[in-house]
Amino acid sequence: MIVSDMDKNGGVISHNDLESYEPVWRQAIHGNYRGYDIWSMGPPSSGGILIVQMLNMMEPFNVAEYGWGSKEAIHLMVEAQRRAYADRAVHLGDPDFSDIPASLLTSKTYARQRFENFTMDKSGDSSLINASQLPDESPNTTHYSVIDSQGNAVSITTTLNSSYGNKIVVEGAGFLLNNEMDDFVTSVTATHVNEIAPGKRMMSSMSPTIISRNSKPVLITGSPGGSSIINTVLQVIVNVIDHGMALEDAVTSPRLTHQWQPDMIRYEEGAISDEVARALESMGHKGLNPSRRYIGEANSILVSEDHIEGVSDPRIVGGVAGY
Repeated sequence: MIVSDMDKNGGVISHNDLESYEPVWRQAIHGNYRGYDIWSMGPPSSGGILIVQMLNMMEPFNVAEYGWGSKEAIHLMVEAQRRAYADRAVHLGDPDFSDIPASLLTSKTYARQRFENFTMDKSGDSSLINASQLPDESPNTTHYSVIDSQGNAVSITTTLNSSYGNKIVVEGAGFLLNNEMDDFVTSVTATHVNEIAPGKRMMSSMSPTIISRNSKPVLITGSPGGSSIINTVLQVIVNVIDHGMALEDAVTSPRLTHQWQPDMIRYEEGAISDEVARALESMGHKGLNPSRRYIGEANSILVSEDHIEGVSDPRIVGGVAGY
């Protein structure tokens, strides 16, 4: 059906392309943060590596003492984001085509080295950092988290990229084709690692993540949101572990994102107070930019000794947490 549809509409996917395609089993990325195990998606997604890398950079600092929304907490998180996303542009892509240094990027030793030029009183410089209405259809990726009565946990992120993929349904098959090709990059800041090549899988930012402790699941989370997915998941984890938030607060709290280039902090209303914004600017942070759109949709589950709590992110109308 796909080949017929391609022939009819000038597509380029051949029968041989489909016949030769095989799903690939990938090992999860593993890290630890303040005694919690972090499990997330590995390459070709950059999500798991960046989440572990950023948590490693932040771990030596007393985030809880700084307090949510403080200039110190925001400055620390942005500088971790800045460095991790610079590494993402250079090092990450399809591991079948390039040697991805996952163990190095997720090591605590590397995080300490990467953060050697971090100071609490001054912004980094990205140019010097290398390497009830009806529910609206979400214009991006979908994430959902699941746990059963026996404690088996699943974190699932799935995507067609933009809304309805490329908006073509294969005749008779009943599914949409995606338009993920723009997840390859050709910009001057990129390297050959994630450039287009036959048979290559493009880099993504999907970050389905499970946090466990003593081999039992604690937090199941993930998000849509393109390249901001990674920073959304990071903030849910930090809100729960460092700031001791209830899951509803951890998911609904306003978020921010910094992605190295452009050198700017994009944030939701309430994420950065005017006072903190002025303090960050005095430290040299550039481009503080209130976001016109929400950042992420972190549908999550928190497991405690006596109950399981599910939260549907209110940023999307029509979400639900069910049992």
